[in-house]
Amino acid sequence: MTISLSDLGKRFNRDWIFRRLTYEFSAGNSYALIGPNGSGKSTLLQVIGGALFFNEGTINYSNASQLKIQDELVYKQVSLAAPYLELIEEMTGQELLDFHQSFKPFIKGKNSISILEEVGLLDAANKQIRYYSSGMKQRLKLAQSFFCDTAVLLLDEPCTNLDQNGIELYHRLLSLYTKDRIVIIASNDSVEYKFCQHQLLLSEYK
Repeated sequence: MTISLSDLGKRFNRDWIFRRLTYEFSAGNSYALIGPNGSGKSTLLQVIGGALFFNEGTINYSNASQLKIQDELVYKQVSLAAPYLELIEEMTGQELLDFHQSFKPFIKGKNSISILEEVGLLDAANKQIRYYSSGMKQRLKLAQSFFCDTAVLLLDEPCTNLDQNGIELYHRLLSLYTKDRIVIIASNDSVEYKFCQHQLLLSEYK
């Protein structure tokens, strides 16, 4: 898959967050969106994922055969983990993953139980998410994103609330489940993006 941005711009009211951004993301590569607070990292990530509209320019999504993917189908190709995304706290961890799988299937050979075991949450599979610690919730968010069968993985500050074991889990998931995907990480912490082959400094697009 390829994501092509051409003269992309996003503003809130009269303030441009970024402008004249032309860039291409391609499968099998990892990218870090970096820059000071307010430079537009999270905003761009949400624009790429289809959660926010942009104000100028174009975004094209194409598959391996360079055929354009229709906008309404883009969401099927994208997984997102971010601190501002809420979990359904009345559900258990297993119920949440089963529900999530109903509209965004997991990668082949994975199910909710095997995923919870892999991210260290098997003992909490039947516990309501409202009783999870902040670190456990972040592990669950990573599970939702990494194990979906999607071509694009978007991660916004992915190590938020993780202890050292959680950070090691994050790097293990990256090494095992991102080989042929587009990985885009919005972060100011090199621990989260130091492995990325490419860096995009958002403050250059004002």
